[in-house]
Amino acid sequence: MRIVATALLVAMAVLFLVARRFEGVHPAIGYLVAFTEAAMVGGLADWFAVTALFRHPLGVPIPHTAIIPANKDRIADTMAGFLRDNFLTPTVVARRMRDMNLARAAGDFLAEPRVGGQSRIREGAAGLLAELLESLDPERLGNQVRAGLARQAERIEVSPLLGSALEATIAEGRHRPLLDSLIRWIGHTLEKNEDMVRAVIHSRANAVLRWTGLDERLANSVLDGLYRLLAEVLVDPEHPLRKTIEESLAKLAHDLAHDPELRQKVEAAKREILANPAVGAWWMGVWEKLRHSLIDMARDPNAAFAGQLGESLAELGRALRQDPALQWQVNRFARRTVVGVATRYGGQIVQLVSETVRRWDARTVTDRIERAVGRDLQFIRINGTLVGGLVGVTIHALSQWL
Repeated sequence: MRIVATALLVAMAVLFLVARRFEGVHPAIGYLVAFTEAAMVGGLADWFAVTALFRHPLGVPIPHTAIIPANKDRIADTMAGFLRDNFLTPTVVARRMRDMNLARAAGDFLAEPRVGGQSRIREGAAGLLAELLESLDPERLGNQVRAGLARQAERIEVSPLLGSALEATIAEGRHRPLLDSLIRWIGHTLEKNEDMVRAVIHSRANAVLRWTGLDERLANSVLDGLYRLLAEVLVDPEHPLRKTIEESLAKLAHDLAHDPELRQKVEAAKREILANPAVGAWWMGVWEKLRHSLIDMARDPNAAFAGQLGESLAELGRALRQDPALQWQVNRFARRTVVGVATRYGGQIVQLVSETVRRWDARTVTDRIERAVGRDLQFIRINGTLVGGLVGVTIHALSQWL
């Protein structure tokens, strides 16, 4: 567009020279002279105005030219202020969010993810996610996530949580199936290792017992007694041994929550586990599998919305579309979340915009703004050339008639 505007100005200059040469041949040529002369004036004036926005015309430091480079910092502050006043004020955010039904839109997307523009949005977002995951350094990102999880785990005291969870499990009776499974496991283990038990009893029996064969009877009695004891504990919920185990578990739950010495031991064990290189290597393997799974899902979004996962998401979408109460709750949560982000981080976002623009050099700011609006500015030059020519013809005609 700059070439077109400049070519039009040059064409007016050439026409002006030709028309001046043949001005006396016919009175109509005077109108052409007036048009081209005024068009050159209008085109040059608008060229100066457009150029003065971004740089000094012809490199001459005329006052009040190169306006954008000279006011880069003020432009940065103005942009930041505009963003703050029109987008990141909690009142503005809340008012705009109040008119949006995000829950219904999410429900439509989840229930019918392959409909028209939603499919294009989903595919575009999925492709962007895949490219982002592939572009990031896997090891560095995995280490950062692992370090973040480790920091969070270090802040959490595990012992009271374990104690509360165990206490709730015992109170609700959810430990009984686990205890039954443990008893069955002990029975199966004992059955598989009967020969080892007999060998131990035989090796510890004295010579008299071995000579009389009583060691074999003793081994059978021991095994039968153990099997009988396990069976009784398994079928009798009120068995004393089961009660003893439950009391021990209840004491352990209490100590985990209230015994300082035990809590310190649990915390020390937690720190040792977190510091173990094997745990770090395990986490990196888990992270890589998760990352590759996310990339595969993003590369094939249709597969991600298929199967049981897709049906679950579709069911959630239908619930969001049909339940006004659920929509209200989700929209209220989203509105409060966005307003909270604007309240807490709005100033930081504005400061980031301002500081980013301030760090740009003048040429970068000029090039980016000119690329954004330069085409329309060149139309100003074209319009100035043509409008100037029309004004010149009008003035010439009036002077002839008067």
